[in-house]
Amino acid sequence: MGRLRLQPLGEVCLGEACRSPDGILRGPEDDAELQLVLGKLREQDLAGGFTTAIRASIDYVLDGARTGRFNLLSTDVHPGERASVGAKLEYEAQRVFKWVKAKPLDIAIAGVPVDLKSTVGDNWAIPTEAHCHLCICTQMRLKDNVHKSWLIRTHTSWLYRGKGNKDGKRGIAVDARHQWGVPLYDWTPLPVNPLTLLTGNQKDQVFDPGRGQEVRLLRLFKYLPMTVIERSVVLTVCANRQDPMRRARAIKEEAAKQGILLLCGKWLSDRAVAKNHGYDLGPGDWVAIPNGSDQVEPPGEGVLF
Repeated sequence: MGRLRLQPLGEVCLGEACRSPDGILRGPEDDAELQLVLGKLREQDLAGGFTTAIRASIDYVLDGARTGRFNLLSTDVHPGERASVGAKLEYEAQRVFKWVKAKPLDIAIAGVPVDLKSTVGDNWAIPTEAHCHLCICTQMRLKDNVHKSWLIRTHTSWLYRGKGNKDGKRGIAVDARHQWGVPLYDWTPLPVNPLTLLTGNQKDQVFDPGRGQEVRLLRLFKYLPMTVIERSVVLTVCANRQDPMRRARAIKEEAAKQGILLLCGKWLSDRAVAKNHGYDLGPGDWVAIPNGSDQVEPPGEGVLF
């Protein structure tokens, strides 16, 4: 799709029901509603909140406890599933930020209607009802492991022409986003699944269907020392098996015999020891510390869930 020649600021928007006063195209600094919403948004940890919401969305789509999947870019994840992360994120963002759903769009901030849009691609599909409204647009670059959000008024004049997709949704012109989209935070790393840090051989051993849960979990902790292993990771390794968390707790003694201090966030005493080593464990988190080890860097970079 070629670049759209944009109407300059000060002209009348093509949208018949434009929310801008007198339908005039204005930059973000002169858009009173945008500035009001922006002020409210900046009271929150947007980068951290969206990271949490994205993590929950990816977990939901991968469904590791049932499928054993842990890499969104894997060939066993259908492109349609990958794209659905964006739709799920819109709901997760409302939950994380406690935004209340409100018509005519997704939410209202300071009394101003705001639509939430997310994509794992290069653009967002703006529905007819959101034309000329404020939108929070989030982009996830899966191959780069980063995400970023913008606040923009999606003027009809700044959307690609034509009928759009089969639902009448149209993308935002690239130049409009660059010139008049307000970044809400810088590019921020996406959450990493520790299972992607395993070598091919290690992964085969951790997911060996011929071995029991305890054997495979012990291998997991041996291969990923000094790395926080969350509950969802344990459930993925033991997909469709009975009571994997109990199995994980059962290997603490065997791990100790093999020179590994296995700490579980379920117990306050373990949390305290982990904290002394520089790890803040949640109730479902684990970390394996080889005996005699001080704080060391975890394995190299992985990829998102």
